[in-house]
Amino acid sequence: MLRRFLFLAVGFIGMLVTAEAVLRMLPVSTSTASGYLIDPLILTYPPGHHWRTATGWDLRNIQHMQSNNIGFASDIDFVPNSQAVALIGDSYVEASMLDGPTRPGPQLALALAGSRAVYAMGGPGSALLDYAERIRLAQQRFGVRDFVILMEAGDLRQSICGSGNVHGPCLDAETLAPRTQKVPPTSRSKSLLRHFALAHYLNGQLKLDLPSLLRRALTMAPPPPPEYTPMLARTVEGAVPLMAVLVEDAKRESMVSAVADDFFARVEPYISGHLVIVVDGRRTQVGLADAAAAQMPLMLERAQFMLIAQSRGAIVIDAEPLYLAHLQQSVLSLSVGPYDAHLNPIGVRLLMRAVAEHLQ
Repeated sequence: MLRRFLFLAVGFIGMLVTAEAVLRMLPVSTSTASGYLIDPLILTYPPGHHWRTATGWDLRNIQHMQSNNIGFASDIDFVPNSQAVALIGDSYVEASMLDGPTRPGPQLALALAGSRAVYAMGGPGSALLDYAERIRLAQQRFGVRDFVILMEAGDLRQSICGSGNVHGPCLDAETLAPRTQKVPPTSRSKSLLRHFALAHYLNGQLKLDLPSLLRRALTMAPPPPPEYTPMLARTVEGAVPLMAVLVEDAKRESMVSAVADDFFARVEPYISGHLVIVVDGRRTQVGLADAAAAQMPLMLERAQFMLIAQSRGAIVIDAEPLYLAHLQQSVLSLSVGPYDAHLNPIGVRLLMRAVAEHLQ
Protein backbone atom coordinates (compact mmCIF):
# COMPACT_ATOMS: atom_id res chain seq x y z
CA MET A 1 0.00 0.00 0.00
CA LEU A 2 2.79 2.39 0.94
CA ARG A 3 4.63 1.56 -2.26
CA ARG A 4 1.54 2.30 -4.34
CA PHE A 5 1.11 5.63 -2.54
CA LEU A 6 4.75 6.54 -3.23
CA PHE A 7 4.34 5.71 -6.91
CA LEU A 8 1.23 7.91 -7.08
CA ALA A 9 2.97 10.74 -5.25
CA VAL A 10 6.03 10.59 -7.52
CA GLY A 11 3.82 10.43 -10.60
CA PHE A 12 1.76 13.43 -9.43
CA ILE A 13 4.86 15.49 -8.63
CA GLY A 14 6.35 14.54 -11.99
CA MET A 15 3.17 15.67 -13.74
CA LEU A 16 3.29 19.03 -11.93
CA VAL A 17 6.96 19.54 -12.77
CA THR A 18 6.33 18.71 -16.43
CA ALA A 19 3.34 21.05 -16.62
CA GLU A 20 5.35 23.83 -14.97
CA ALA A 21 8.24 23.36 -17.42
CA VAL A 22 5.93 23.41 -20.45
CA LEU A 23 3.99 26.47 -19.28
CA ARG A 24 7.20 28.40 -18.61
CA MET A 25 7.91 28.13 -22.32
CA LEU A 26 4.46 29.53 -23.21
CA PRO A 27 3.27 33.16 -22.93
CA VAL A 28 1.19 32.61 -19.80
CA SER A 29 0.10 35.72 -17.88
CA THR A 30 2.65 36.75 -15.29
CA SER A 31 2.40 38.36 -11.87
CA THR A 32 0.95 41.86 -11.52
CA ALA A 33 2.15 43.19 -8.18
CA SER A 34 0.13 46.14 -6.91
CA GLY A 35 -0.30 48.23 -3.80
CA TYR A 36 -0.92 51.68 -2.36
CA LEU A 37 2.48 52.85 -3.48
CA ILE A 38 1.90 56.48 -4.52
CA ASP A 39 -1.24 57.40 -2.59
CA PRO A 40 -3.06 55.86 0.39
CA LEU A 41 -6.31 55.50 -1.59
CA ILE A 42 -5.02 54.70 -5.09
CA LEU A 43 -3.96 51.19 -6.10
CA THR A 44 -1.16 51.08 -8.70
CA TYR A 45 1.61 48.82 -9.94
CA PRO A 46 5.18 49.44 -8.84
CA PRO A 47 6.77 52.07 -11.11
CA GLY A 48 8.67 50.41 -13.94
CA HIS A 49 6.93 47.07 -13.44
CA HIS A 50 6.76 44.70 -16.44
CA TRP A 51 4.26 41.89 -16.86
CA ARG A 52 2.51 39.83 -19.50
CA THR A 53 -1.20 39.24 -20.08
CA ALA A 54 -3.13 36.66 -22.08
CA THR A 55 -6.76 35.58 -22.35
CA GLY A 56 -8.24 32.12 -21.97
CA TRP A 57 -6.85 28.61 -21.98
CA ASP A 58 -5.47 29.08 -25.51
CA LEU A 59 -3.56 32.28 -24.61
CA ARG A 60 -5.27 34.82 -26.87
CA ASN A 61 -4.44 38.54 -27.01
CA ILE A 62 -0.91 38.22 -25.64
CA GLN A 63 0.40 41.61 -24.51
CA HIS A 64 3.57 42.79 -22.80
CA MET A 65 2.66 45.51 -20.33
CA GLN A 66 4.69 48.05 -18.39
CA SER A 67 3.92 50.67 -15.77
CA ASN A 68 5.21 54.22 -15.94
CA ASN A 69 6.84 56.47 -13.36
CA ILE A 70 3.85 56.46 -11.02
CA GLY A 71 2.60 52.92 -11.60
CA PHE A 72 -0.09 53.13 -14.27
CA ALA A 73 -0.04 50.98 -17.40
CA SER A 74 1.24 53.56 -19.88
CA ASP A 75 4.06 53.97 -22.37
CA ILE A 76 4.59 57.58 -21.29
CA ASP A 77 5.63 59.02 -17.94
CA PHE A 78 3.35 61.55 -16.27
CA VAL A 79 4.93 64.96 -15.65
CA PRO A 80 3.41 68.31 -14.60
CA ASN A 81 1.45 69.58 -17.58
CA SER A 82 -1.70 71.71 -17.31
CA GLN A 83 -2.51 70.98 -20.97
CA ALA A 84 -2.57 67.22 -20.44
CA VAL A 85 -5.84 65.26 -20.36
CA ALA A 86 -6.36 62.64 -17.66
CA LEU A 87 -8.27 59.62 -18.99
CA ILE A 88 -9.62 57.66 -16.04
CA GLY A 89 -11.47 54.37 -15.66
CA ASP A 90 -11.07 50.68 -14.89
CA SER A 91 -9.87 47.88 -17.16
CA TYR A 92 -11.63 49.62 -20.06
CA VAL A 93 -8.93 52.32 -19.85
CA GLU A 94 -6.02 50.02 -19.10
CA ALA A 95 -7.21 47.71 -21.93
CA SER A 96 -4.49 45.12 -21.40
CA MET A 97 -6.06 42.86 -24.05
CA LEU A 98 -5.40 45.40 -26.85
CA ASP A 99 -2.21 46.35 -28.70
CA GLY A 100 -0.59 49.46 -27.21
CA PRO A 101 -1.48 51.97 -29.95
CA THR A 102 -5.14 50.85 -29.98
CA ARG A 103 -5.76 51.43 -26.26
CA PRO A 104 -7.91 54.39 -25.18
CA GLY A 105 -5.01 56.63 -24.12
CA PRO A 106 -3.07 56.51 -27.40
CA GLN A 107 -6.31 56.62 -29.44
CA LEU A 108 -7.45 59.78 -27.64
CA ALA A 109 -4.04 61.36 -28.21
CA LEU A 110 -4.33 60.47 -31.90
CA ALA A 111 -7.85 61.91 -32.11
CA LEU A 112 -6.46 65.13 -30.61
CA ALA A 113 -3.84 65.15 -33.40
CA GLY A 114 -1.04 64.87 -30.87
CA SER A 115 -1.77 68.37 -29.58
CA ARG A 116 -2.15 67.25 -25.96
CA ALA A 117 -0.65 64.55 -23.80
CA VAL A 118 -3.08 61.95 -22.50
CA TYR A 119 -2.46 60.44 -19.08
CA ALA A 120 -4.25 57.07 -19.04
CA MET A 121 -5.00 56.23 -15.42
CA GLY A 122 -6.78 52.90 -15.58
CA GLY A 123 -7.26 50.70 -12.54
CA PRO A 124 -8.79 47.25 -13.12
CA GLY A 125 -11.46 46.30 -10.61
CA SER A 126 -12.30 49.85 -9.56
CA ALA A 127 -15.43 52.03 -9.63
CA LEU A 128 -16.66 55.61 -9.85
CA LEU A 129 -15.53 56.84 -6.42
CA ASP A 130 -12.04 55.47 -7.11
CA TYR A 131 -11.97 57.59 -10.26
CA ALA A 132 -12.56 60.67 -8.12
CA GLU A 133 -9.36 59.96 -6.19
CA ARG A 134 -7.40 59.70 -9.43
CA ILE A 135 -8.81 63.07 -10.51
CA ARG A 136 -7.46 64.48 -7.25
CA LEU A 137 -4.06 62.93 -7.86
CA ALA A 138 -3.85 64.17 -11.47
CA GLN A 139 -4.67 67.74 -10.43
CA GLN A 140 -2.53 67.90 -7.31
CA ARG A 141 0.57 66.25 -8.73
CA PHE A 142 0.45 67.18 -12.42
CA GLY A 143 -1.76 70.26 -12.62
CA VAL A 144 -4.25 68.60 -15.00
CA ARG A 145 -7.37 70.66 -15.68
CA ASP A 146 -9.37 68.48 -18.11
CA PHE A 147 -10.60 65.01 -17.23
CA VAL A 148 -12.27 62.20 -19.15
CA ILE A 149 -13.96 59.30 -17.38
CA LEU A 150 -14.76 56.14 -19.32
CA MET A 151 -17.29 54.32 -17.16
CA GLU A 152 -19.51 51.28 -17.27
CA ALA A 153 -23.11 51.39 -16.10
CA GLY A 154 -22.07 49.02 -13.32
CA ASP A 155 -19.61 51.55 -11.87
CA LEU A 156 -22.44 52.98 -9.78
CA ARG A 157 -23.48 49.82 -7.93
CA GLN A 158 -19.83 48.75 -7.77
CA SER A 159 -19.14 51.86 -5.69
CA ILE A 160 -21.00 50.20 -2.81
CA CYS A 161 -18.73 48.67 -0.17
CA GLY A 162 -18.34 44.92 -0.58
CA SER A 163 -18.92 44.92 -4.33
CA GLY A 164 -15.45 43.51 -4.96
CA ASN A 165 -14.63 46.45 -7.24
CA VAL A 166 -13.46 49.03 -4.72
CA HIS A 167 -9.89 50.27 -4.25
CA GLY A 168 -10.62 52.76 -1.47
CA PRO A 169 -13.69 55.01 -1.10
CA CYS A 170 -17.15 53.45 -1.16
CA LEU A 171 -20.62 53.88 0.32
CA ASP A 172 -22.03 51.67 3.04
CA ALA A 173 -24.52 49.18 1.61
CA GLU A 174 -27.14 49.92 4.27
CA THR A 175 -26.70 53.58 5.22
CA LEU A 176 -25.02 54.89 2.02
CA ALA A 177 -22.58 56.74 4.25
CA PRO A 178 -19.01 57.23 2.92
CA ARG A 179 -16.51 54.60 4.00
CA THR A 180 -13.07 53.41 3.00
CA GLN A 181 -12.47 49.78 2.00
CA LYS A 182 -8.94 49.09 0.84
CA VAL A 183 -7.75 45.96 -0.94
CA PRO A 184 -5.97 43.75 1.62
CA PRO A 185 -2.30 42.82 1.11
CA THR A 186 -1.55 39.68 -0.84
CA SER A 187 -1.68 36.56 1.31
CA ARG A 188 1.34 34.34 1.78
CA SER A 189 -0.21 31.56 -0.28
CA LYS A 190 -0.81 33.89 -3.24
CA SER A 191 2.68 35.36 -2.92
CA LEU A 192 4.11 31.84 -3.08
CA LEU A 193 1.95 30.81 -6.05
CA ARG A 194 3.05 33.87 -8.03
CA HIS A 195 6.38 32.17 -8.66
CA PHE A 196 4.81 29.30 -10.62
CA ALA A 197 3.64 29.43 -14.25
CA LEU A 198 1.16 26.61 -13.55
CA ALA A 199 -0.52 28.70 -10.86
CA HIS A 200 -0.74 31.67 -13.24
CA TYR A 201 -2.28 29.48 -15.92
CA LEU A 202 -4.92 28.05 -13.58
CA ASN A 203 -5.69 31.41 -12.00
CA GLY A 204 -5.15 33.84 -14.89
CA GLN A 205 -6.19 31.75 -17.87
CA LEU A 206 -8.73 29.34 -16.37
CA LYS A 207 -9.88 31.74 -13.60
CA LEU A 208 -9.53 29.21 -10.79
CA ASP A 209 -8.94 30.66 -7.32
CA LEU A 210 -6.26 28.29 -6.05
CA PRO A 211 -6.00 29.58 -2.45
CA SER A 212 -9.77 29.27 -2.03
CA LEU A 213 -9.75 25.78 -3.51
CA LEU A 214 -6.98 24.75 -1.13
CA ARG A 215 -8.83 26.17 1.87
CA ARG A 216 -12.01 24.36 0.86
CA ALA A 217 -10.11 21.12 0.41
CA LEU A 218 -8.56 21.38 3.87
CA THR A 219 -11.66 22.50 5.78
CA MET A 220 -15.15 21.17 6.13
CA ALA A 221 -17.42 23.05 3.77
CA PRO A 222 -20.28 24.92 5.51
CA PRO A 223 -23.82 24.28 4.34
CA PRO A 224 -24.65 26.34 1.26
CA PRO A 225 -26.53 29.59 1.98
CA PRO A 226 -30.14 29.82 0.90
CA GLU A 227 -30.50 30.82 -2.71
CA TYR A 228 -30.87 34.59 -3.05
CA THR A 229 -33.55 35.89 -5.37
CA PRO A 230 -33.38 39.59 -6.19
CA MET A 231 -36.50 41.47 -5.20
CA LEU A 232 -37.35 42.37 -8.76
CA ALA A 233 -37.36 38.68 -9.69
CA ARG A 234 -39.71 37.57 -6.91
CA THR A 235 -43.20 36.89 -8.10
CA VAL A 236 -46.56 35.92 -6.75
CA GLU A 237 -48.29 33.63 -9.23
CA GLY A 238 -46.03 34.98 -11.98
CA ALA A 239 -46.62 38.67 -11.25
CA VAL A 240 -44.09 41.03 -9.66
CA PRO A 241 -45.69 42.61 -6.55
CA LEU A 242 -46.14 46.33 -7.08
CA MET A 243 -44.91 47.21 -3.60
CA ALA A 244 -41.69 45.21 -4.15
CA VAL A 245 -41.06 47.09 -7.38
CA LEU A 246 -41.63 50.46 -5.72
CA VAL A 247 -39.33 49.62 -2.83
CA GLU A 248 -36.59 48.37 -5.14
CA ASP A 249 -36.94 51.42 -7.39
CA ALA A 250 -36.62 53.74 -4.40
CA LYS A 251 -33.52 51.90 -3.17
CA ARG A 252 -31.92 52.05 -6.60
CA GLU A 253 -32.64 55.74 -7.04
CA SER A 254 -31.28 56.52 -3.57
CA MET A 255 -28.12 54.56 -4.30
CA VAL A 256 -27.47 56.31 -7.61
CA SER A 257 -28.11 59.75 -6.09
CA ALA A 258 -25.82 59.03 -3.14
CA VAL A 259 -22.97 57.75 -5.34
CA ALA A 260 -23.32 60.69 -7.72
CA ASP A 261 -23.42 63.24 -4.88
CA ASP A 262 -20.35 61.75 -3.25
CA PHE A 263 -18.48 61.63 -6.56
CA PHE A 264 -19.13 65.25 -7.48
CA ALA A 265 -18.37 66.43 -3.94
CA ARG A 266 -14.97 64.72 -4.21
CA VAL A 267 -14.04 66.08 -7.67
CA GLU A 268 -15.45 69.60 -7.47
CA PRO A 269 -12.33 71.17 -5.88
CA TYR A 270 -10.04 69.75 -8.58
CA ILE A 271 -11.77 70.43 -11.89
CA SER A 272 -11.05 73.83 -13.41
CA GLY A 273 -11.56 72.73 -17.03
CA HIS A 274 -13.76 70.09 -18.63
CA LEU A 275 -15.15 66.94 -17.10
CA VAL A 276 -16.22 64.55 -19.86
CA ILE A 277 -18.01 61.38 -18.78
CA VAL A 278 -18.39 58.63 -21.40
CA VAL A 279 -20.97 56.04 -20.38
CA ASP A 280 -20.76 52.61 -22.01
CA GLY A 281 -23.99 50.86 -22.95
CA ARG A 282 -25.61 48.11 -25.02
CA ARG A 283 -23.84 47.21 -28.24
CA THR A 284 -26.29 45.22 -30.33
CA GLN A 285 -29.19 46.43 -32.44
CA VAL A 286 -31.41 43.88 -30.69
CA GLY A 287 -30.45 45.24 -27.28
CA LEU A 288 -30.77 48.87 -28.31
CA ALA A 289 -34.24 48.31 -29.76
CA ASP A 290 -35.53 46.26 -26.83
CA ALA A 291 -37.77 48.43 -24.65
CA ALA A 292 -37.70 45.82 -21.88
CA ALA A 293 -33.89 45.91 -21.79
CA ALA A 294 -34.01 49.68 -21.30
CA GLN A 295 -36.00 49.12 -18.11
CA MET A 296 -33.46 46.76 -16.57
CA PRO A 297 -32.17 48.08 -13.23
CA LEU A 298 -28.67 48.61 -14.61
CA MET A 299 -29.97 50.67 -17.54
CA LEU A 300 -32.20 52.72 -15.24
CA GLU A 301 -29.22 53.45 -12.99
CA ARG A 302 -27.25 54.51 -16.05
CA ALA A 303 -29.96 56.87 -17.29
CA GLN A 304 -30.44 58.44 -13.86
CA PHE A 305 -26.73 59.08 -13.43
CA MET A 306 -26.37 60.69 -16.85
CA LEU A 307 -29.14 63.16 -15.99
CA ILE A 308 -27.50 63.99 -12.66
CA ALA A 309 -24.06 64.40 -14.26
CA GLN A 310 -25.43 66.78 -16.88
CA SER A 311 -27.14 68.83 -14.19
CA ARG A 312 -23.82 69.08 -12.34
CA GLY A 313 -22.06 70.56 -15.38
CA ALA A 314 -20.34 67.48 -16.79
CA ILE A 315 -20.22 66.79 -20.52
CA VAL A 316 -21.94 63.41 -20.84
CA ILE A 317 -21.40 61.22 -23.89
CA ASP A 318 -23.92 58.42 -24.22
CA ALA A 319 -22.13 55.62 -26.06
CA GLU A 320 -25.29 53.90 -27.28
CA PRO A 321 -26.12 56.31 -30.15
CA LEU A 322 -22.52 56.00 -31.33
CA TYR A 323 -22.76 52.22 -31.24
CA LEU A 324 -26.09 52.28 -33.08
CA ALA A 325 -24.71 54.51 -35.84
CA HIS A 326 -21.85 52.07 -36.30
CA LEU A 327 -24.12 49.02 -36.32
CA GLN A 328 -26.35 50.55 -38.97
CA GLN A 329 -23.48 50.65 -41.44
CA SER A 330 -21.20 47.80 -40.37
CA VAL A 331 -21.44 44.18 -39.28
CA LEU A 332 -18.20 44.46 -37.30
CA SER A 333 -18.49 43.88 -33.57
CA LEU A 334 -17.44 46.50 -31.02
CA SER A 335 -16.36 43.96 -28.38
CA VAL A 336 -13.08 42.08 -28.12
CA GLY A 337 -14.98 38.83 -28.54
CA PRO A 338 -17.73 36.63 -27.13
CA TYR A 339 -15.27 35.73 -24.37
CA ASP A 340 -14.43 39.35 -23.50
CA ALA A 341 -16.92 42.25 -23.36
CA HIS A 342 -14.25 44.97 -23.34
CA LEU A 343 -14.27 47.36 -26.28
CA ASN A 344 -12.14 46.38 -29.25
CA PRO A 345 -10.10 48.98 -31.19
CA ILE A 346 -13.13 49.94 -33.31
CA GLY A 347 -15.25 50.66 -30.24
CA VAL A 348 -12.43 52.53 -28.53
CA ARG A 349 -11.90 54.69 -31.60
CA LEU A 350 -15.61 55.61 -31.77
CA LEU A 351 -15.60 56.85 -28.20
CA MET A 352 -12.25 58.63 -28.26
CA ARG A 353 -13.16 60.56 -31.41
CA ALA A 354 -16.35 61.73 -29.70
CA VAL A 355 -14.34 62.82 -26.67
CA ALA A 356 -11.84 64.71 -28.83
CA GLU A 357 -14.63 66.73 -30.44
CA HIS A 358 -15.57 68.10 -27.02
CA LEU A 359 -11.99 68.73 -25.89
CA GLN A 360 -11.02 70.55 -29.08
